[in-house]
Amino acid sequence: MILERREWPDAGFPGVAVNPETLSTEIIDEERCEAALVGTKDPADLALVELARGRVNHAAEIIVEARYEDPESFALKVLELDVLRAGNRNDRAVERAQQLLVEVKGTPREAVVYQYLGKIQFSRRQYAAAESAFARALDLRVAQAADASLIYSSTVALGRVRELLGTEA
Repeated sequence: MILERREWPDAGFPGVAVNPETLSTEIIDEERCEAALVGTKDPADLALVELARGRVNHAAEIIVEARYEDPESFALKVLELDVLRAGNRNDRAVERAQQLLVEVKGTPREAVVYQYLGKIQFSRRQYAAAESAFARALDLRVAQAADASLIYSSTVALGRVRELLGTEA
């Protein structure tokens, strides 16, 4: 499943997308990303860009400081999952994702957590578990009539893990 960069799923910030092979965020348009950074002070945006740049420790610092100010921020909680995943703390990331799922059960945020859980399981090479999480995220997003970019992101991730499992449907 090789997609051109312009077809990569949106990662939620200008110039940043999800690599359909690795399911990690990457900067695909540095100029656009830099221009958008000038206009934001949102720590979630800053942490996402740092993760896309591979600066896991710096992203973690941003999240820790921001969570001190806003401990209930959902955006920061899910980005913390990605920081744990990127820092190879996958067991802790799975544990936190499961805790977060309890908190968001039955809300539109549940799909987001399942998507991140799928990424974590994908990173662990637990492809059957990743498939289950991505399928759940996709089902929830479709049922909620979520934004097309979110449905596309889940579809691409599910397709990638099924490709690796040899069970493309």
